Amino acid sequence: MSGKEWPDGPIVVGVEWNFSEHLVRTAAALAAAMGEHLICAFVDPASYLTEWAPANQRTALSLDPSINEEAEFPSAHLQRRLEDVLGEPGESWSFRVLNGDVSKALNRLARNTDAALLVVGAGRPGSVAWLDRVLEGSVPAALIRHQQRPVLVVPEGGVGGA
Repeated sequence: MSGKEWPDGPIVVGVEWNFSEHLVRTAAALAAAMGEHLICAFVDPASYLTEWAPANQRTALSLDPSINEEAEFPSAHLQRRLEDVLGEPGESWSFRVLNGDVSKALNRLARNTDAALLVVGAGRPGSVAWLDRVLEGSVPAALIRHQQRPVLVVPEGGVGGA
């Protein structure tokens, strides 16, 4: 931050369907220590914003998401799982469902909420997860390359990988 004070603003944590409880607890503890609101954000990659369509195909509705209605029930389930870890949403935390490319959606949310920090997991271990990262790209790497604010990448599991 080059001599500047740490910025005020919420902490945004990106959560997946099978989020790590360690990731969420780490982000919540950090938000509490900083006295900031925690925004838990799930990005539905099966939906998208048409703003990313080629310019000659955009319409007046280009900022309206193409909603994946099948994701409405699972996102409610995801919120219930977050409530099991964090308690009821309110002053300390909230839940948002976003659409589109994960890193772009998290960047947009961080910018729109003037977030002080973005928190994401380092990624699942294993060959299937590795293949996903190869095909779709690494969310933490994309955020670090394109984000103007700090990005905290939390390794999977607790101390010693437990």
